[in-house]
Amino acid sequence: MAHMTAPPHRVSTGTAVGREDTRLVVIRGNSASGKSSVAQGLRDHYGRGVAIVGQDVIRRNVLREHDTTGGANIALLARIARHALDAGFHVVLEGILYADRYSHMITTLVRDHRGVSRCYYLDVPLEATLVRHASKADATYLTQVTDDHLASWYRELDLLPGSLETEIPADSTLQDTIARIVRETGLAHASPTPPPQRKPSQGDSMNPLVLMSDPQVAAIPVRECGEPLVDVRHHDFRVDLRKQDPLGAFAHVREGVLARLQQARSLLPAGTDLLFIEGYRPLSLQQRYFTEYRDELAATHPDWTADELHQAASRYVSPPEIAPHSAGAAVDVTLVDQDGHELDLGTRVNATPEESDGACYTHAPNLSDQARHHRTLLLNAMQAAGFTNYGTEFWHFSAADRYDALMRQEPHARYGPIELP
Repeated sequence: MAHMTAPPHRVSTGTAVGREDTRLVVIRGNSASGKSSVAQGLRDHYGRGVAIVGQDVIRRNVLREHDTTGGANIALLARIARHALDAGFHVVLEGILYADRYSHMITTLVRDHRGVSRCYYLDVPLEATLVRHASKADATYLTQVTDDHLASWYRELDLLPGSLETEIPADSTLQDTIARIVRETGLAHASPTPPPQRKPSQGDSMNPLVLMSDPQVAAIPVRECGEPLVDVRHHDFRVDLRKQDPLGAFAHVREGVLARLQQARSLLPAGTDLLFIEGYRPLSLQQRYFTEYRDELAATHPDWTADELHQAASRYVSPPEIAPHSAGAAVDVTLVDQDGHELDLGTRVNATPEESDGACYTHAPNLSDQARHHRTLLLNAMQAAGFTNYGTEFWHFSAADRYDALMRQEPHARYGPIELP
């Protein structure tokens, strides 16, 4: 039940890796214990700067190697983790990583890391493992990996030697596990030098998620183009009334955003249509939404700092000072059939990460094949029309605002905060 920090003064200068402000998180457990979901959740929480080093990716996909003692993937995992730490990334090393085969590599990596290191073991009983496995949406994977496979791979409480790991019980929810690791590693506070970044690929689920609270977003200058707000209800769109307000502000967007919506609609397959839910949001309303959600998180997590609450709240509600909705640049949309019935996209529009167990994230792993297919239809159409999706909300898209400009590496945004005439 213990966990270990690697004290900087114990590290030999000849083997030292990373810096005092980098974080190393090792997540181990049996197949279907939730390791990859936790790793992705940590990166979603932190944003850019977290490298996920996955055993399955290296062993199965890169090397196509059986998991054996002395396998080539063991040294390669260590080399990648070390290189990423030296480059200023926080590293999440995840996999089954059997103790008898990988413990030397892991303990050496922890010993050599200059910064904080934590190791976690996701302790899920075999019965629960089989249930989780059966719920996976990938039908091909379920055919290839059977319950017999999982039973033969399963090792009960396969802990590393030396009380190096913290055990996470099976009843810990995904969000609770992520919050615990963030808290115990200090990952919410860690700020390594940003690594070199490639231009983001729109819709790339492996691209690190940038939150609205990221200082990079606020740093984008705005050169207001002066486009007016227009009412989508005058342009033959299906408009849902759940966000309706007395002035009809919710149905307004910038003129250029309307044109993109019309293009996206034309790219959908026959029998499928966009359902417009919300566009423009006055700054006062945006402030209320943000404050209310932040206060909900504060009540649930009284130990979180103001910065942690601000960052967590921004996963779901944009900070008012940079909110794309208040610039008339953002839309919340989903899909309906030809009769106007909403299609299954995995969770309701505006579901919080807590309510949906993370299924609100665009590339959430816990989706059915049907929901994932519908999300892909929506994402492809909107991105082809020039929108950028906010990765924590499958329904939220924006164009020419600060967030979109950052993701496209544009020098400035064209839409800033605006008032309804």
